[in-house]
Amino acid sequence: MNLFDLFVIAVGLSMDAFAVSVCKGLAVPKVGRRHVMTVGIYFGGFQALMPVIGYLLGKQFESMITSIDHWIAFVLLAVIGGNMAREALVGDDDEEPDGSFDFKTMLPLAVATSIDALAIGVTFAFLNVSILPAVLLIGATTFALSAGGLQVGNVFGTRYKSKAELVGGIILICLGGKILVEHLFFGG
Repeated sequence: MNLFDLFVIAVGLSMDAFAVSVCKGLAVPKVGRRHVMTVGIYFGGFQALMPVIGYLLGKQFESMITSIDHWIAFVLLAVIGGNMAREALVGDDDEEPDGSFDFKTMLPLAVATSIDALAIGVTFAFLNVSILPAVLLIGATTFALSAGGLQVGNVFGTRYKSKAELVGGIILICLGGKILVEHLFFGG
């Protein structure tokens, strides 16, 4: 998996955190440095941590699954991407934005938005991706997009939330397809 593929995965994974950050930005009168750092550290940190956990779990089962790893990667990415796209299309418009940035609010949001990154970590183990550069890129990308989402939400409101989730879902589905096609037709 090359750097471009990893960056595209990082952007795709970041879309949930971006969407939540947009909602957070909507709920605060003025976004400050503390808000930006809080969403960046929570979302970027968990998006970096979860693939490591998934990677470690995946390495435990790698020898048993090597012959079908490309199918597992495809299914995981397609399911994660499909769920993101479905959530974007179905929507939840009656959700009231929460302006709290405290631990009990941010921790569940960070975990919820990074569960898909856990599955990506499993995929990374099967594809023998170098985990440290991958998680650093995912964490940094999520940090940046979350900080940007906070600003977007503060300026534009929730107009872009579902679009961000839809784009993220499509990106992950396409990457899953790319992995499968490369393996089946090009021996990658």
